[in-house]
Amino acid sequence: MAAPLSDDALDLIFRTARTYNGYQDKPVSTEQLHAIWDLMKMGPTSANMSPAHIIWCVSQESKEKIAALSSGTNGAKILQAPVTAIIGFDVDFHTKLPRLFPHNPDAQNWFPDPSSREYVAFRNGTLQGAYFLIAARAIGLDTGPMSGFDNAAVDEQFFGGTTIKSNFISTLGYGDPSTIFERLPRFSFEEANTII
Repeated sequence: MAAPLSDDALDLIFRTARTYNGYQDKPVSTEQLHAIWDLMKMGPTSANMSPAHIIWCVSQESKEKIAALSSGTNGAKILQAPVTAIIGFDVDFHTKLPRLFPHNPDAQNWFPDPSSREYVAFRNGTLQGAYFLIAARAIGLDTGPMSGFDNAAVDEQFFGGTTIKSNFISTLGYGDPSTIFERLPRFSFEEANTII
């Protein structure tokens, strides 16, 4: 049985972790991007599917490209961040199930309908996106997830010619504490939970 995480670890991942709007001038390494993937890919999904695909915008050119497709102040945040990750999901995830779920050779045929496949891919890809945020925090980085961008344009310019669609984007780096807001309220257990 696994031991619970320490309070320090829980603070790092959840309690004191924040969404950052700006970052310190400190690079993020390719090794850190690999470390995020190697953690997030271990999170549970339906039938071990892995619809998430990430494009890591590190070059100035790629950051300018995604910033131009973003709304409001998001473009400036992207340009200032060391990395921006485009979290996508593959609607044809089922073709990989013979490899990822080998103990059931019929798993690929569970999803014959394209619209139901997209729903399943989106749900499980979103789960993997949440694991991305937790993994980044766990290795000491900060994130700025956002949905204010033109999904169709991002799909065309970054995922064109594939069966991958964009879900959300997130800046990534070492957060600048001066760019965060005061902690916003959360619901209490009693307000949002029912035990039956």
